[in-house]
Amino acid sequence: MDTTPPLPESPCVRNCCLDDADVCIGCGRHVDEILRWGAADAGERQDILARAAARRAARPAPLFRRPGRA
Repeated sequence: MDTTPPLPESPCVRNCCLDDADVCIGCGRHVDEILRWGAADAGERQDILARAAARRAARPAPLFRRPGRA
């Protein structure tokens, strides 16, 4: 019987663009975490997910403007 916990799925939301700190604006992972994801075990993935969630929560909400307004 396999007791290995399932690996958390990638938080990628297909909105991949890095900000000035090399953090994806879509999922909140740092580029190093994105590159590490495939080899990370379940515990490391959970840690990455927690850090990404904290980054997303700390990011200011986007400011949208109506068309035709400066």
